[in-house]
This record gives sequence, structure tokens and C-alpha cells, in this order.
Amino acid sequence: MQFKLIITFVKPNISDKVVDAMKEAGATGATIIPARGTGIHEAKSFFGLSIENHTEIILFLVEEHVVEKLMKVISKAGKFDEPGTGIAIVLPIEHVAGLESQMKKFKDQARDEYF
Repeated sequence: MQFKLIITFVKPNISDKVVDAMKEAGATGATIIPARGTGIHEAKSFFGLSIENHTEIILFLVEEHVVEKLMKVISKAGKFDEPGTGIAIVLPIEHVAGLESQMKKFKDQARDEYF
């Protein structure tokens, strides 16, 4: 079984919507990491102090056959068609340990993709 890691960068007010939509679509869980970043629209300053926008990184480890479907779910739930809402990327995973309790769910998802 092959896995992919979907990494999503969103504003904190969007995180719950993305995670809930992903779970409804079949994701077995998520890891949310608080972060801050910068993009083409730099942080505003207030009396010389930089006001940085907070963001959250959401990690989803998924079976490779559901990646395209889940990327569509993320894009819709996160409103990625609007500027500044977030981005998502996918990375390959070489090895996985500790997923024994979730393997049946992953196998069912893979089977459903073929039938």
C-alpha cells in the first residue's frame, strides 16, 4: 500500500472546516501545527512592529488512490479559489509505521476506488 502526505497551509479560522470536510470524505485523522509565515502580501506594521499573520499546517497521511479526491475537498472547504486562503501540496511517503489500527480503512478506500 502506498501513502502520500497532504500538507495544507490555512488560516486558523479555516482549519476546522478543512479537517471536518476531509474526515467526512474519508481521511482517518489530521495533525494541526500552529505556524506563521509570509507571502506576496507582507505583514503590516504597527509602530514599527511587524504584525504577522498566523497560519496552521494540517497534515493528512492518506492512501495514494484518494489523493485527487481529497485535494478537491481541501480546495473547496478551504475556499482556495479566493486569494490568501491557503495552499495544499502532496509529498510521497517511503515508509510508514504505526498505522496498523487504520489499515482496514485504507484498504477499504483503495477497494472502493476500483469498484
